[in-house]
Amino acid sequence: MSSPNDLPGKDLVKIYGNSSLSDRINTFQQNSTKRTKGINDVPKSAGQFDILGLSKDDPRYGHPPEGSKTEMRGLKAGTHISKEIQELCSLIKEYGLTQPDNSTIIEFKELFNLYTVISNKVVGLLLRARKHGLVDFPGEMLFQRRDDHVIIKLFPQED
Repeated sequence: MSSPNDLPGKDLVKIYGNSSLSDRINTFQQNSTKRTKGINDVPKSAGQFDILGLSKDDPRYGHPPEGSKTEMRGLKAGTHISKEIQELCSLIKEYGLTQPDNSTIIEFKELFNLYTVISNKVVGLLLRARKHGLVDFPGEMLFQRRDDHVIIKLFPQED
């Protein structure tokens, strides 16, 4: 650990007759300098801090630093959502009607009633599953009651 004398741009506070207060102030100044240096490394810092300029073409743009807790939480969340999507697809396969092209269809109302017992995220999972090409349905969004008779189609899965 560096001594208070090593801090650039910081004058040591000298309070005569009260060394413990002087030590606390100097410790505060050291910690302040360390935190300022740490904040300078965060790309979203604004104001007086330097901003790391990542271009949109940089592969690290929009991604957390490798090995960070944020990256680990994101990977864990992605795995969890993937499992929920698999569970949703298996429910469609189990309770839906198999078509001649080996796809499976189910009405939104039936799927909603089946899946809300397990989770309240059925619409979000359907949107994510459609993004990955697992299911299809008309429209941008599904709403309970309004879209009860919309058919959701599960494409055949390769095992």
